[in-house]
Amino acid sequence: MRKTVLALRHVHFEDLGSFAGVLEELGYEIRYSDVGDPDFCGGDPCSADLLVILGGPIGVYDDAYPFLDAERVFIRTRLAAGLPTLGICLGAQLIAAALGERVYPTGLKEIGFSKLTLTAVGSKGPLRFLEGLPVLHWHGDTYSLPQDAANLASSELVEQQAFSIGRNVLGLQFHPEVEPDQRFERWLVGHAAELASAGIDVPSLRDAAEQYGPALREAAQAMLRDWLGGLDVKE
Repeated sequence: MRKTVLALRHVHFEDLGSFAGVLEELGYEIRYSDVGDPDFCGGDPCSADLLVILGGPIGVYDDAYPFLDAERVFIRTRLAAGLPTLGICLGAQLIAAALGERVYPTGLKEIGFSKLTLTAVGSKGPLRFLEGLPVLHWHGDTYSLPQDAANLASSELVEQQAFSIGRNVLGLQFHPEVEPDQRFERWLVGHAAELASAGIDVPSLRDAAEQYGPALREAAQAMLRDWLGGLDVKE
């Protein structure tokens, strides 16, 4: 039987991106569950071999979006079972919130490409493939580090950029999965209001994606392969 990955998607253009090819290469069958679908977070959270919680432009604490309550319960059940779970940006924040940690605004918008500073733990794990490479940051919130989690990376602006809990849980505040090709234009259009509000120069951001994106794609795929290869799973 093929392995399965369930991806919780909050906006359509923030998908698995460059991670999709790696997952298919490793024999995973991909299924998306989209916000607004009748069955969003309605199934068994433990049925997929891998759960990926993708990004989105809302805050974990935003009461205007009641689906977030169900999503936190879905993730909490998955984490309690110790099953492989990956969170990206909002997804990482949802993992932290599901574990009872605080998610809150930083007071700034960290949007653009910049390098990570890896911790001692981070430099020995899958994130080592990203060392020295500018990655895409696109967030205004951060989180308190979950209990028993290891902080893996920071940036100049935000201390918490990645964490792991054992071998099966990885939270990434940044976006390693973003595709550097024309698909990045969907991000620029979809987040146009946020970019304007934050005073981000769109042509400069587009140019940065073209400059740094190809190397990030290669390194991020290597990071994902490494993490998946180290999962603690029962055959």
